[in-house]
Amino acid sequence: MTEKLHHPTVELVARAALPTRHGSFEMHVFADAAGAEHVALTVGEVGDGAPVLARLHSECLTGDVFGSHRCDCGEQLALSMGMLQAARRGVLLYLRQEGRGIGLANKIRAYALQEQGLDTVDANRALGLPDDMRDYQGAAEVLHSLGVSQIALITNNPAKIAGLERHGVQVVERVPLHIAPNHHNLPYIAAKRERMGHLG
Repeated sequence: MTEKLHHPTVELVARAALPTRHGSFEMHVFADAAGAEHVALTVGEVGDGAPVLARLHSECLTGDVFGSHRCDCGEQLALSMGMLQAARRGVLLYLRQEGRGIGLANKIRAYALQEQGLDTVDANRALGLPDDMRDYQGAAEVLHSLGVSQIALITNNPAKIAGLERHGVQVVERVPLHIAPNHHNLPYIAAKRERMGHLG
């Protein structure tokens, strides 16, 4: 069921070209009501009404910046940016939702528990935290502000599809991400698939 948004929670505050190793993007910065800044990287014309290739990527400092092998986030980000450039049209949302929304410090606390044998789900629960705290209302509002209402979503996570459709974005296709695991992140990837319903 789609929820109607009466009070938008994000606002466009800055925009400029961003050349990257993956190609050139237009970078749009949106601020939400809590003061967090989210980013939309666009390629080509995305507001023409046709379905758009899109990726929702939650911030992962350890994987995206430091190249951690404990997750597959950095590889997913790089692959998604390349896919958008290959399509010559699309949008990547970089959402400030570190650690599935629990924040950086709690994520590192969960890492320490994982070193003691817990998986990513049980580590969160041991800290008294939900498995996943992310909300996709702001993401939907960013897409709508860009003129996007239909997307082919690059994801392995069905919860992202449900979250976007709940807020009025139609997901017309799921585009899977295939990342080769390493021996550090095999338990993490297995837990996402077996306990959180992620697809291949």
